[in-house]
Amino acid sequence: MPEPATCPACIAQSPPLDAAHAAFDYAFPLDRLLPRLKFHRDFAAGRVLAQCMAEHFASLPRPQALVPVPLHRGRLRRRGYDQALELARPLAKALDLPLHAGLLHRCKATRAQSRLDADARGRNLRGAFRVDARATLPAHVVLVDDVMTTGATLHAAARALRAAGVARIDAWICARVA
Repeated sequence: MPEPATCPACIAQSPPLDAAHAAFDYAFPLDRLLPRLKFHRDFAAGRVLAQCMAEHFASLPRPQALVPVPLHRGRLRRRGYDQALELARPLAKALDLPLHAGLLHRCKATRAQSRLDADARGRNLRGAFRVDARATLPAHVVLVDDVMTTGATLHAAARALRAAGVARIDAWICARVA
C-alpha cells in the first residue's frame, strides 16, 4: 500500500502535532452524547466515552503523560468542570498512564470556537496556552480533548508544549468532525 501523500500546507510548515487520533466521527449518536458531557454535567456519559477511547487507543504508542486541553479559568468557573479533564481522568486510569492536568494552562479567555470559521479559530487561539515553567516536561505527551473540528485548539496547545521543549505531541480526541 502506498504511503499517504503529505498535504502542501504540511510541507510548507510542519504541523505541531505528530499524530492525531479520534475514537469516533462526530455523528449520531456522538453528536448527542458528547454535548451531554460538555454542557449538561453528564459525567456517566463521559466515563462511557472515556472507556471507549481507552479501548480504541490502547494499541497506540504509549506517551509519558496525558494532558487534557484546559479551559480558561473564567469558563471553568462558569461551567464548573472541564470536559477534557473528565475524559482524561478515567482514560489515564484505564490505560495506567500518568495524568498531568496542571502542565498546560489556558491563559487567554477566547471566544467559543464553535461560532468561528477556520481562520478566525486560529487567530482566536494565538497565545492562548502556556506551559507551567516549573514543570518537568515529559518527552512524549498526548493531548486529550472532546472534539476536533479544524484542529486550531489542539495546534495552539501543541505549539505551547513544543516551544517549552516537548519532543513528541500526539492528540487523542473522542470525536472528529468530518
